[in-house]
Amino acid sequence: MSSEVQRARVLLVGLGPTAGSALAALLERFEVVALVRDESDEVSALAAAAGVRVEHDTRIADLEDLMDRTHPDCVVVSSYHRILPRALLNRCPFVNVHYAPLPRYRGRANVNWAILNGEPEAAVTVHSMVPGLDAGGVLAQQSVPIADDDTVGTLYTRLNEVQRGILAGAVTRRLAGDEGDPQDEAHATYGCTRVPDDGEIDWRAGTVEIDRLVRALGAPYPGAFTFLGLRRLWVLQAEPAPAPRTYDGRIPGRVIANSADAGWADVLTGDGVLRLHRVHYDGGEPLPASAVVHGSRQTLGLRTRDLLVRIDELEERLRDRLDASSHSPGSGG
Repeated sequence: MSSEVQRARVLLVGLGPTAGSALAALLERFEVVALVRDESDEVSALAAAAGVRVEHDTRIADLEDLMDRTHPDCVVVSSYHRILPRALLNRCPFVNVHYAPLPRYRGRANVNWAILNGEPEAAVTVHSMVPGLDAGGVLAQQSVPIADDDTVGTLYTRLNEVQRGILAGAVTRRLAGDEGDPQDEAHATYGCTRVPDDGEIDWRAGTVEIDRLVRALGAPYPGAFTFLGLRRLWVLQAEPAPAPRTYDGRIPGRVIANSADAGWADVLTGDGVLRLHRVHYDGGEPLPASAVVHGSRQTLGLRTRDLLVRIDELEERLRDRLDASSHSPGSGG
C-alpha cells in the first residue's frame, strides 16, 4: 500500500448514529480534514479532540464550500439526508456507507425496516456514490444476524463495529481507482421514509408484529406509542408474554394482568398477549408498566368514546364561557 494513499485527505459527512465509528475507522488510516455534523455531541467532541474541524452547516451549498476550502481526496458519507448532485459527485471520489445489504433496502430507515420485517440479518455496505439512490458499485459488505430480542440500539452497536472494521479498506480501494462491484438492479428493493406518527401501535396487529415495532423504534428514534385515554404513552420495553392464556373472546388493547412486584402489564393483541415492561408519558420519566397500566377495564389505544367525551367536555366549557360573557357587566341586553 502506498504512503500517498495512507495520507489521503478525507472529508466525513456523518449526521446520524453511524458517524462515531466511521470517524474512528478513518482516523486510523487517513487525514480527516473535516466532519460535517448537525449537532454538538460526543462525536463532535471526539473529532475536535483529534484535531478535526467540525462543521455544523449541512446544506449541499455548504458542503461545496467546505470542499473548496479543504480539497479532500475523497468524501465519505455515513448518514446524510440529501441526494447529492452529479456535479458535486464528479469533483472527487465519494463513498457512502449504507446499513443494508444492497441492492436490497435502498433508501431510508433500513435498520428499522430490517427489524420490522423480521429479516434474519442486517448488513453494512460501503459503495461508490453515483447519481441514483444507493446505486454505486459495492466496495465492501458484511452482514450481522438479527436476534429475536434485538432492538434498533443493540443492532446499531454491532453494525457500527462492522463499519469500523471495513470502512478504511473500502475507501482505500476507491482511492486506488476501483469503483466496486456493480449492483444487480433486478434485485433492488427500497425502504420508504418513516415519520414519528408511524410508531403508533395498532393493537389489532399480531403480537410478533407489535413486538418488532417496539424494538425497531427505540433510542435513538422516538419510539412506539399508544394512548391511555387521551394521553400518549410511549412503550420503551416489551416482549411477547411467556405462556399466555388463550382468549377466544378478546378486545385488542385490553389489559388482562399485571404484576406490581415485577413491574409488567399484559395487554391483548390481535392474536396473543404482549407484556409491557417500561413506559412513559409525554415528558415523563420511565416507569414500570404496572404503575400505569393496572386495571382490567383499561384499554390501550385511541378510542372513539374517549374522543367524544373530550369533545363534550370542551363544548360544555365553551357554553359556560359564552353564558358567563353574556351575563357580565357591559355585555349589553
